[in-house]
Amino acid sequence: MTPGSLVTPGSKVTPGSVVTPGPADALLGRCCFPPPGAELRCAVSGGPDSLALLALAVAAGCRATAVHVNHGLRRGSEAEADVVADAAARLGAGFRTEQVRVDPGPNLEARARRARRRVLGPGVATGHTMDDQAETVLVNLLRGAGRDGLAAMRPGVEHPLLSLRRAETHALCASLGFRPVDDPSNRDRRFLRNRVRHELVPLCNELSGRDMVPVLARQARLMAEEAEVLEALSADLDAADAGALCTSPPALARRAVRRWLRVDGGYPPDAAAVERVLEVASGAVRATDVAPSTRVRRSRGRLSARPVASPSDPGTGLR
Repeated sequence: MTPGSLVTPGSKVTPGSVVTPGPADALLGRCCFPPPGAELRCAVSGGPDSLALLALAVAAGCRATAVHVNHGLRRGSEAEADVVADAAARLGAGFRTEQVRVDPGPNLEARARRARRRVLGPGVATGHTMDDQAETVLVNLLRGAGRDGLAAMRPGVEHPLLSLRRAETHALCASLGFRPVDDPSNRDRRFLRNRVRHELVPLCNELSGRDMVPVLARQARLMAEEAEVLEALSADLDAADAGALCTSPPALARRAVRRWLRVDGGYPPDAAAVERVLEVASGAVRATDVAPSTRVRRSRGRLSARPVASPSDPGTGLR
């Protein structure tokens, strides 16, 4: 398949070749798909979770299009697009493939994720399950995330499978006769998420004497509900007003600053950057740099955030 090629829904399906949605019926009630007839782009790598996503989207009556992104990181990765194209044709879904370049090196996972998000665009559905949600909670905890990070992914059209377990998506693929792609990078212990999946989650289960995945997913839901309350309370707080930040409850001030400084890909700044901005608001320091290459200054009681060419500027008193 060439990048950008498109199979329109139903165009490769011959009579009787469409996989019936019967095996998916028992799972649909726990999914968050849009109404029947709605168009839905699904990120489909060819793995079991994303193939199950596509099958469930079709079973839910969506006009689904599978979008496959080839990062070119593995030998033979081009063949994975054929797996997705075949599944899409069997289901009567559309298909499109995209090519991105991600060079080997540090932060490979994060850079690949950003590249994938750029070509997928907003509103695309992913096949993340409850197991992925639990892993995300633990990964974000290890990274020192606040309430939003511990809330992990929010259920909805972009994450419709968060109430399903990984074993269920795998079983669905087996029942439909799919042969998913086996991605060896999912077992590479150099990546934090894989160590969380293969080491930390089993250890948590052993120490607690129970399956911790539903527990962690429930914690994420509670955190999300509380985060929504804080977001509403901070909605009218002007993050550029230094005085308002200093006189507001710290939890609301932090949230206002985080919303003000959201960075590339929709990710908020880290907690340390938010605290530095609050120090600028209080007058403790004159200015600070926050990613990506943005300088925050205070002047006449107002904060400004402007891009800078270099993260360092000797003699400015930055922190």
